[in-house]
Amino acid sequence: MTHLQAGLSPETLEKAKVELKENPDTLHQDIQEVRDMIITRPDIGFLRTDDAFILRFLRARKFNHFEAFRLLAQYFEYRQQNLDMFKNLKATDPGIKQALKDGFPGVLSNLDRYGRKILVLFAANWDQSRYTFVDILRAILLSLESMIEDPELQVNGFVLIIDWSNFTFKQASKLTPSMLRLAIEGLQDSFPARFGGIHFVNQPWYIHALYTVIRPFLKDKTRKRIFMHGNNLNSLHQLIHPEILPSELGGMLPPYDMSTWARTLLDHAYDEESEYSPESYTLSVKDLEKDLSPKTMKRSQSVVEPGVLKRPAKGTGEEDNIQPLLSLD
Repeated sequence: MTHLQAGLSPETLEKAKVELKENPDTLHQDIQEVRDMIITRPDIGFLRTDDAFILRFLRARKFNHFEAFRLLAQYFEYRQQNLDMFKNLKATDPGIKQALKDGFPGVLSNLDRYGRKILVLFAANWDQSRYTFVDILRAILLSLESMIEDPELQVNGFVLIIDWSNFTFKQASKLTPSMLRLAIEGLQDSFPARFGGIHFVNQPWYIHALYTVIRPFLKDKTRKRIFMHGNNLNSLHQLIHPEILPSELGGMLPPYDMSTWARTLLDHAYDEESEYSPESYTLSVKDLEKDLSPKTMKRSQSVVEPGVLKRPAKGTGEEDNIQPLLSLD
């Protein structure tokens, strides 16, 4: 075992060896091979290239050198292309702070049976008058940056649960395809984390419609890890034991305290007042939609018109025929 593996338990070391093909004897060579590829992308500013940093990308791509480098390049390219998102990326930023205090994200204290950290999002908590969807995305990325420092989580990964209870049609109408694509690019394509499962619970029909819009941008591996549970929390509990879940998710623990993770990141700054208006954020929807190619927009429009969710007509039976797009076998 090298010093780069010092934070791993014996069980996780074995998991890294078997599942990720991590070999302590060739670890430094693996890292150097990825580092040597940096010269092939002079258009990207690689702001960090130390061993520990590159290692997390190798783990995220099971030590495939080319795929690890591609993820590393996309990590920095995404930040170059979305400079406004990463200005003042810290917990005390007013928009990020308000999102964190509303539980975006929530982080459960217990790991699942595979050692994965569980993130929860209670979608109805989004106060659109106080912060934007981009603020929520920034808060999630900041949180992941903090948690991915833990080598155990680099190997074991994360699980995401999104509870759509009481998430209104009006709230959903603010989720444009361009915004959702921005989130997919930031989380699926540009961040060195292993997501073992993404669970939707209590999702209404219009969330299925939104999923149809973003589905073309999801990798096959991601699609296979998305579970639509609807109101059937028993199917969620088959994969994540209720002993570690809060009562909102049918678990045995007390209701989730939305301030828990926010207090971890903010510490004494949690109770300090800060003024912020979503309109002051410089990254506009128009800026996002400029990045969508005509081909991409055409693909989205063929399913649901961008930025528009159409409610099924009453009396047509459409409301009763909406089925989960992905469900448990």
